[in-house]
Amino acid sequence: MSTETPALSALLGDIDNFLLALEEGLARHRLQPGLGQMDHICYRADSNRQYLRLRAALLAYGENLVEGMIGGRPIITYALHSPIASQFGPIPCLELAAPKPGKQHLTGLEHGELVVEDLHRLLAANPHVPFNTKGLAQSPAELSLALPPYQVKFHQRSLAEIIAEEKDRGLVVPVPEDYWLADKQR
Repeated sequence: MSTETPALSALLGDIDNFLLALEEGLARHRLQPGLGQMDHICYRADSNRQYLRLRAALLAYGENLVEGMIGGRPIITYALHSPIASQFGPIPCLELAAPKPGKQHLTGLEHGELVVEDLHRLLAANPHVPFNTKGLAQSPAELSLALPPYQVKFHQRSLAEIIAEEKDRGLVVPVPEDYWLADKQR
């Protein structure tokens, strides 16, 4: 465990128990944590107010790689100053997602993402696993596995690499300047 993990757990909930639940969920499907490097975990805020509070607090633990609109709401990704030590290897990034307007979702630590060599090979080697394959058609492609109340997602590239490419190509959709103001008027 990194020296910052207890402080992060105080902000986000028990990270060690979250990671243990992911490991146990994978084991139920006969998948091992060593399947790939976990490059980030994601926390979903319960409100825009909580998102803004955590966004500011998390700057003490990492550098803001990008904040942009994804799926109709802001998401920010931090490169942690001290990666989270885990059974999945060191976790270098943390994602914070604002709530999607009009949608109910799990609040708190929600998913972890593993980087694997080949998504199709992972599928073929594990026909017994109920992967959600809808994300294979998107870019970047992904598989997901529900481990209620959490999930694990699988990608072929790290989030930091994808962010760097999106920034270089001008693909990041900025959060509109009036986004937070509109929330206060509701």
